[in-house]
Amino acid sequence: MNKNLEAFLCTIAWAEIGPEMLAESDQGYRILVGSLPGRVKLFTDYSDHPRKMMRLTPTLRSTAAGRYQILMRTYDHYRALLKLPDFSPASQDAIAVQLIKERRALQDIYDGKIVEAIGKVKNIWASLPGAGYEQREHRIEPLLIAYRAAGGTLA
Repeated sequence: MNKNLEAFLCTIAWAEIGPEMLAESDQGYRILVGSLPGRVKLFTDYSDHPRKMMRLTPTLRSTAAGRYQILMRTYDHYRALLKLPDFSPASQDAIAVQLIKERRALQDIYDGKIVEAIGKVKNIWASLPGAGYEQREHRIEPLLIAYRAAGGTLA
């Protein structure tokens, strides 16, 4: 995998899950939405998306799971499209890369244009700046720090 793409995927995981919970799990691949540092909720079987509807607030529910907090409906679509065998780390990575490709951000990532890439994929991951899902969004500076720490280079 391209070094910048690998670093970008790590940055998404850092933003979605946080460094504490990445360290408390298998780098986030088994994490369920609603987990908190010290109270990580994990699923145990990679054969399929865990398909758990989690109540986050009285009005907000989600089926997000895994390193990139993939929704059940997203998984179902990409499992068929990409002919994925399961919800393993390799399958989760493949879905994240496909989502990036579909937003035409892959070349930006290869070229180290990370701010531009984040702008193109922000509607996929609620933790990215400008996502607009009324959830916690990171500022760009910490994301760039996480990206460089993961081995990515900036243009």
